Amino acid sequence: MHFLPTERIALFIDGANLYSASRNLGFDVDYRNLLEFFRRKAHVIRAYYYSAVLETDEYSPLKPLTDWLAYNGYTLVTKPAKEFTDAAGRRRVKGNMDIEVAVDMLELAPRIDHAVLFSGDSDFRRLVEAMQRKGVRVSVVSSIRTSPPMVADELRRQADQFLELADIAPEFTRRQTEPRVRPVPLRQTPAEPFPDPHDAA
Repeated sequence: MHFLPTERIALFIDGANLYSASRNLGFDVDYRNLLEFFRRKAHVIRAYYYSAVLETDEYSPLKPLTDWLAYNGYTLVTKPAKEFTDAAGRRRVKGNMDIEVAVDMLELAPRIDHAVLFSGDSDFRRLVEAMQRKGVRVSVVSSIRTSPPMVADELRRQADQFLELADIAPEFTRRQTEPRVRPVPLRQTPAEPFPDPHDAA
């Protein structure tokens, strides 16, 4: 992993993508430790966290996490998720944050040396290429150890460096989700957005 202590870096975290990847790999993210991990590597200018939020009358399971992030060094970017019914009659939720990530990254390009993108979405390949043309190095954090892999080949090839989430996870693992043991209540960030039914017992 290559970072320079003098580099100005910014983190761009696709919340839903990181959640899926971490659950696939069997761990929860401690967002305090994640931020500290990158602060030890370089000069973190901004840490963005992107999440589509379903606006219903019910309590959102995302709220404890998003509230905590907003008060602990993250710039929170949210927008309402859209609910729809698919052809099979199943209720679906859609909340794509690609445009928000692209706008923020391109706007910040003149002020940073290195962008760290937490996503494996192939749609970001052109964004990475655009940042590189502006002289900004781009690292992509995702996983090829999930089944299927979470990162698209074309995005991995375009990035200046690919960071395998499973390799750096021990630096900011909140708790292992397998095997299921009751965690000792230590200093922890709020739980991941979607409660695990096994934890309700």
